[in-house]
Amino acid sequence: MGKEIQLRPKVNVSSYVHFLLNYRNKFKEQQPNSYLGFKEFSRRCSEKWRSISKHEKAKYEALAKLDKARYQEEMMNYVGKRKKRRKRDPQAPRRPPSSFILFCKEHYAQLKRENPNWSVIQVAKATGKMWSETTDVEKQPYEQRAALLRAKYQEELQVYRKHCNARKKSLHMARKQRRGRT
Repeated sequence: MGKEIQLRPKVNVSSYVHFLLNYRNKFKEQQPNSYLGFKEFSRRCSEKWRSISKHEKAKYEALAKLDKARYQEEMMNYVGKRKKRRKRDPQAPRRPPSSFILFCKEHYAQLKRENPNWSVIQVAKATGKMWSETTDVEKQPYEQRAALLRAKYQEELQVYRKHCNARKKSLHMARKQRRGRT
């Protein structure tokens, strides 16, 4: 027969989701004929979640821990397909940086010298703020450089695609010839 398909394990859910499911079932039992919209129901659930005691929340947290353990156990035994990232062709031209990235590269070293204890994130936030405060006239040189780099990239991309298409055609012809001989 055919291969059996193993389904990916169902992801574990949080304590709040366990509470939501329980609250929804209780609500349906108490008021079977009434309908609440999603927005109204989720508002009521969040209010109820905030009002319950820590002891009651502990029950749902225990359920969440059990569910997490179940998920981890199932994932250990899961041998299904895992998506693989497509490898980038090393001969392919790299995309050009935007005007903002060019601006950041130019100002990064200066900001890092002035503020040596800043993290990369803090420097990035500062350059982002500087870029937003920069006038269009001051942005013009970066935009012109980015446009030149984009044009160069487009030319390189056309050459690369022609090269790839020629390579594909030659491989296709070689395969045809091999098939014709056998």
